[in-house]
Amino acid sequence: MGIYLNPGNEQFAVSVNSELYVDKTDLITYTNSRIGKDRPLICSSRPRRFGKTMAVTMLSAYYSKGCHSENLFMGLNISQNEIFKMHLNKYNVIFWISSGCTEMRLRK
Repeated sequence: MGIYLNPGNEQFAVSVNSELYVDKTDLITYTNSRIGKDRPLICSSRPRRFGKTMAVTMLSAYYSKGCHSENLFMGLNISQNEIFKMHLNKYNVIFWISSGCTEMRLRK
């Protein structure tokens, strides 16, 4: 099973600390630009084995009130963005992964 509401950042920390990690935190910058818009939905489809789960664990680690992730993101592209701290760990996150479906929702 797992924690569905405000999960921690442990899964993303494992990814960041692996030898194969590629910084894709620019997705956070784009996601931040959609918050509060008329159509805030984002569809990120990719082929099998292309990092969908890693991307969602990254977004969850960034937005979730369930952890403190500032140190985890330091040195990554997003930390250079002027609004880095604006949305950092400020939302309730529902995190759910099912075969064929990955979903994350933000609520203040």
